[in-house]
Amino acid sequence: MLKDFKAFLMKGDIVALATAVIIGGAFKAIVSSLVKDVIMPIVGLLMGGKNVNDLFFVLGTGEYETFKAAQEAGAAVMTYGNFVQAIIDFIIIGFVIFMIVKAYEKTKKKEVPAPAAPKGPSQEELLAEIRDLLAKK
Repeated sequence: MLKDFKAFLMKGDIVALATAVIIGGAFKAIVSSLVKDVIMPIVGLLMGGKNVNDLFFVLGTGEYETFKAAQEAGAAVMTYGNFVQAIIDFIIIGFVIFMIVKAYEKTKKKEVPAPAAPKGPSQEELLAEIRDLLAKK
């Protein structure tokens, strides 16, 4: 059983999957930093200097200037700014993966189509040949 388990782990698919998961985790950190540290400040500037993570609705009574003030007061809030940031993360990750797959597809060798097999006689030609052979006998 241990031998079978080792063979299973050493299959190319499992190793490739493990590598992809590790690289994906590192890639997520890079994209999250890009969104959080580069893109979102620009979006915040375009929104009048607001931090996108501070966008929230108070579910109940009370008005608060910032998300932290609402948290400290114990108010129930819906932080849709975090959701917006997650959507932007997803779009960027999806786009980069699309570009990587597209580049990978270009590097793959194109399969040369196999030459078509020579055509043999049609069914009608074979039947005519058989008829002619029978007529000679």
